[in-house]
Amino acid sequence: MKNQTIQQFYVIGISSRTTNANGQSAIDIEKLWGRFWGEEIQKQIPNRVNDDIYAVYTDYETDFTGPYTTIVGMAVSSLETIPEGFVGLTIESDVYKPFVSKGKMPEAVFNTWLEIWQNKTMKRAYKADFTVHGKKYYDGDDAEVETFISVTE
Repeated sequence: MKNQTIQQFYVIGISSRTTNANGQSAIDIEKLWGRFWGEEIQKQIPNRVNDDIYAVYTDYETDFTGPYTTIVGMAVSSLETIPEGFVGLTIESDVYKPFVSKGKMPEAVFNTWLEIWQNKTMKRAYKADFTVHGKKYYDGDDAEVETFISVTE
């Protein structure tokens, strides 16, 4: 897929610091998603612009092999009101390489990340990468999730 420019937007959600080392991110991110669903976080986020759920990967210490922050939340119209215990983030206008994960979740998204990590030609910017879990996310074995990786072109 061709690179695309995405305009600035805001996300509010819950976060966790993790690393891909020793499979730690799989444990931490699954726990974060469990909390998101279990505490109905989506209902607590003010100023939502739609029902899409975002998983944002940011604050990379180095690259995908080092620590980074994951945020599970929703796009919002402003960061003026951030509930206690939540985080707000501005995703700056930037160039992204899009990927589409199709199939049973979360395996399909994990397989997309394996593809991204193994890609030696893509010049990642390591600013903020994110997945968008829209209406098709709920389609069982035919589910789809979009992933956007910040690149330097």
